[in-house]
Amino acid sequence: MQSVDDEGLAPVIPLFGGARRADSTVSVGSVPPGAGARFSDASDEHDAAETEPDADEVRRRAEEALVRKLRAKQLSVSEARSVLREHDLDRDSIEDVIGDFQRRSYLDDHTLASLLVTSGSERKGQGRIALARSLAQRGIPRDIIDDALEELPDDDAERALEFARSKAAGMSRLDFDTALRRLHGQLARRGYGGSVAMSAARTALGEVGLRRATARPSGVRFVESD
Repeated sequence: MQSVDDEGLAPVIPLFGGARRADSTVSVGSVPPGAGARFSDASDEHDAAETEPDADEVRRRAEEALVRKLRAKQLSVSEARSVLREHDLDRDSIEDVIGDFQRRSYLDDHTLASLLVTSGSERKGQGRIALARSLAQRGIPRDIIDDALEELPDDDAERALEFARSKAAGMSRLDFDTALRRLHGQLARRGYGGSVAMSAARTALGEVGLRRATARPSGVRFVESD
């Protein structure tokens, strides 16, 4: 039997041709200079590769975000660009995606403008001025707006009167001047010009019995003196 050395430690046992202590560890001095920094840099690069998506991944995420928006409502090309910018897509990639979506008919400013004009005129009673303003707010180009408005029948006066009639009944308790001022303002905010709005307001108020009061005779009589 082998004896225990003076420090009470087990003797060195040769393994695979080399001597190694049972409690051996790698000493600091055995690590080559700069190796720690290299290990750290490699780890940082690995983490960066995991956290920073490549260009294809960025584009895929941006396209998915745009599709989700289009499922909720139809967007103009300008609005679609804004969605893509929010997802850090570069300019060239944005235009590439826009072109792709236009070819697939996912984006079409002409169709959108036509739908907005029809909806605004028939459901909201808007005139040409208000319609042009609402389309411009959606980022639709002016030439496309003009084309859409040309398809609209030139009957602003009729639409203004129809809208005025829908509001006039609720003003029957007001005096004529107050009712006229309010109704004219409502028509103007919907894009009807001054003369069209005034004519529609007067006609609609007259139909519900509101008219400007005429001056009454004072009752003073003048008689000739002898």
